[in-house]
Amino acid sequence: MRGSAGERAPVDFCIPCNPYFPTPEIFEHLGRNLETILKFYPSDANTIAEELCSALGLHPKTVAMGNGSTELITWIDHLLVRESLAVPIPTFGRWTDQPLETGKRVDMYPLLESRNFALDVSDYVSFVRTRGSRVAVICNPNNPDGGYLPKHEVLRLLDELIDLDLVIVDESFGEFVDAEPYPGVAAEAAVRPNVIVLRSLGKNFGLHGIRFGYMVANPALAGRVRDALPKWNLNSFAEVVVFMMRQFWPEYQDGLKRLGNDRRAMFQQLSTMPGLSVFASQGNFLLVKLPPGHDGVPLRDHLLTEHGVYVRECGNKLGTTSQFLRLVVRPQEDVRRLLIGMTQFLYSGSLHEIPVIGLHHRHVNPLSA
Repeated sequence: MRGSAGERAPVDFCIPCNPYFPTPEIFEHLGRNLETILKFYPSDANTIAEELCSALGLHPKTVAMGNGSTELITWIDHLLVRESLAVPIPTFGRWTDQPLETGKRVDMYPLLESRNFALDVSDYVSFVRTRGSRVAVICNPNNPDGGYLPKHEVLRLLDELIDLDLVIVDESFGEFVDAEPYPGVAAEAAVRPNVIVLRSLGKNFGLHGIRFGYMVANPALAGRVRDALPKWNLNSFAEVVVFMMRQFWPEYQDGLKRLGNDRRAMFQQLSTMPGLSVFASQGNFLLVKLPPGHDGVPLRDHLLTEHGVYVRECGNKLGTTSQFLRLVVRPQEDVRRLLIGMTQFLYSGSLHEIPVIGLHHRHVNPLSA
């Protein structure tokens, strides 16, 4: 945006953020209170966490709030990961990079493209046993592919690994799941001896700039992380948004439904492009593999310079290559720009060959899209 020299900012298909929340009314509210928000210290994290827990039906002693989920990943690594950690790849990079930076052994379990990057619980448990990993991680839905493990399978994994030091379920994109009505396992984590659930509020609320997330675990685990965190690790913007949650909850839920509809439409539209592989997702993004002979770096650059569209190519993500792009789910008017740009690059400008006009909404099973 700084480099655009006052021109129109690019449409962001790179950063996975909710486009429907906050509403304009919420931004107006924040704007009216900007002086107070910036001028005074926030409450301490315990006060903010108590309000969050009251809104979400959680017990404060089972929750620790962080300045973004990355802060919590850092403290979990420092405090609770002793020697080794198993993690499927591809996934969110901090789950591999953070423990490597502190000298831990990271056992990387490859998710296979031939299986659509789906996680096989039995095979992953076998991998953990064979490697002797003391901590196991899964992201559900996974990033960058959006693959989703049903709740009963997550619970089976937790049961199988009850003897580990720690099992972490990163549900940073869990609010976007519509494959089943109650997908998360936070309630189970609160009463299990070795489970942490990690959740992000910035992604769900469309407010990455605020930097806030939280973890749920039994009181001993949650307290250990909470006690290590700085006294004022949450900012005043985060506090104001947490205290606004109940008031604007219907608008938030409506935005999630709209995003689910957009995901199904976008999945179908991308699937009509010859040679393009589109992977089923329950996140707010779709992973695509470009046709043979195409690379994501020149496509990324073409989309940005020629169409004002910013995408994430995955060449630096362990377990994928630059032939993969992660595309954030956005409203249809933005998707049109993306499809036209991709079509122009991939098919030599033969726009008439690709049904970009076919932005009709045919029903797609949410489990498949």
